[in-house]
Amino acid sequence: MAARWHIAGDYLETCSCDYLCPCIYTNATALPTKVYCVVSQAYHIASGHFDGTRLDGLTFVYAARTPEAMAKGNYAVGLIVDERADAAQRQALVAIARGEHGGPPATLRAVTSEFLGVEYAPVEFAGGGLHWSVTVPGRVDQAVAGFPSAAKPGEPLYIDNTRHRANARLALGKATRSHVHAFGLDWDDTGGENNGHFAPFDWRGG
Repeated sequence: MAARWHIAGDYLETCSCDYLCPCIYTNATALPTKVYCVVSQAYHIASGHFDGTRLDGLTFVYAARTPEAMAKGNYAVGLIVDERADAAQRQALVAIARGEHGGPPATLRAVTSEFLGVEYAPVEFAGGGLHWSVTVPGRVDQAVAGFPSAAKPGEPLYIDNTRHRANARLALGKATRSHVHAFGLDWDDTGGENNGHFAPFDWRGG
């Protein structure tokens, strides 16, 4: 029987595509700009629960690789879970993130052909306004600067009505740094021209 759960907070990602990632505006049917894609997505939970287990303040991170257009699937995905979580919270976060109890993560599960495993590590998630970052020492280090809006100073440009599982409305940004070295996936960029997004997220399932 599926558990009832709800988590809400902030998400950010960087990927190996040049800005602006073609996956977003082609409904994931275009090839990534480097043919394949290495992507890291972090989800920081401001408030949440899983069948009565509180998940407030915890973070989990996906590291993934897709060999071609994302709509074709064949994702290889690894999961990093905040080591501050206790045993019950770890079990809950893995179940949610792996899509075992429905909600948006179930759509990722459906296109994943290789699950690379779960690791527990310290996760530092920070940000606000136009600048967001996440660090998992030795594994993930990424930061995004929102592309500033000329119409509304202090806010980023947005793209809306996407099929992205985090949020249909995403802030557009560039990765000021993007390093992934986890689960056999390796990507490094500090050129400032690769793609990034951030948005609030609000997921539920069960």
